[in-house]
Amino acid sequence: MTQSIAYLVSQYPAYSHTFILREVQQLRQFGVPIVVSSIRLPDRTFEKLTDIERNEAEHTFYVKSQGLLKASIALGKTLFLNPIGLLKGFKHVVKLGGWDIKRLLYHVFYLVEAMLLGHWMRSQNITHLHVHFATPAASVGMLVKTVFGYSFSFTVHGPDEFYDAPGYNLPEKILAADFIFCISHYARSQLMKLSPVEAWSKFDVCRLGVDPERFKPLTHAKEAEICNLLCVGRLTSAKGQAILLESLAQLKNEGIFCTLTFVGMGPDEQSLRDYAESLGIGLQVVFTGAVDQDHILDYYKVADIFVLPSFAEGLPVVLMEAMAMEIPCITTVITGVPELIVNGQNGLLVPASDTDGLTKAIRLLVINSALRQQLGRAGRETVLADYDLYSNVHYLFEKLSLHLEKL
Repeated sequence: MTQSIAYLVSQYPAYSHTFILREVQQLRQFGVPIVVSSIRLPDRTFEKLTDIERNEAEHTFYVKSQGLLKASIALGKTLFLNPIGLLKGFKHVVKLGGWDIKRLLYHVFYLVEAMLLGHWMRSQNITHLHVHFATPAASVGMLVKTVFGYSFSFTVHGPDEFYDAPGYNLPEKILAADFIFCISHYARSQLMKLSPVEAWSKFDVCRLGVDPERFKPLTHAKEAEICNLLCVGRLTSAKGQAILLESLAQLKNEGIFCTLTFVGMGPDEQSLRDYAESLGIGLQVVFTGAVDQDHILDYYKVADIFVLPSFAEGLPVVLMEAMAMEIPCITTVITGVPELIVNGQNGLLVPASDTDGLTKAIRLLVINSALRQQLGRAGRETVLADYDLYSNVHYLFEKLSLHLEKL
């Protein structure tokens, strides 16, 4: 592929967006000239980024960092060089914002960001923009298409935009996009629900993936008298971590003692710490804070069971990482998760919010080491078959090439 494309992400690099970095790097190895733009700066200072992340950050265009002066220059250039496009942009903003003043103002800001991004794309001689997540960054991408006429696509993950499709302008984004990648069949079904049949041909299911050579099982068996539970993800209400604490307390009352490590940061950290103390399990729970990809393996290597009790998800890459390392996984029957895990075959599924069900699943794996090994091996086989990073990004590359040829 000789055509350069721009990726737009809300924040890059970021702890929770490592899979995008891997995708970008793999596509570049396949010969795709990609430059990356980000609405916001990385989620850490440059000194705290890994070497790979720092190199990416040094070559990333940061939209909000351009400042008021450059935003004013971009507006002036657009008014002088492309007044019709600017007029279309303002009309689109009014349509999207409606009579809601706050919503209208937000879309005015998105339009300004779109002008900054569009002029940067012009300076790079790029005419296609691909956005990860159908959230506000995709609104900016949609306005880039409106003002500059560049082609536009996005990858939809869910679930937030599915819960408030009008608020995220999802129907409008579907119609505006030239093509859309969906990380699961569930995600594709949600777009189908919001769009006419004629638009369905735009949707391709392109799974995420992990590197099974990086995330591989230990060559020696772990010897531990106490089972170590691991939960990786942002500490937010959507992840259901409080339910996991309740299960840990139930198991303790039954005489089953486990340790639990939360890897991640988020607004619920203090409330989870307080809840663990109130349940009498504070000494069993460790909070590590956010961990980068250079160090995450250290936590997987000492885990016996991976638990993700989420209420809402897209399709978590952390599950794929744990499965690749043959760590048996317990998670919830939500969104696209059953496409990855089949209950009793390569992991265990429980209803979201079901504390007793989660306790039962953890208990089952704690007392049955043979089942842990069986599910762990089956989990890795699933990753090798369907969620291998190289294979899935190559499929994405083929679909991307095909769509761009048609534009």
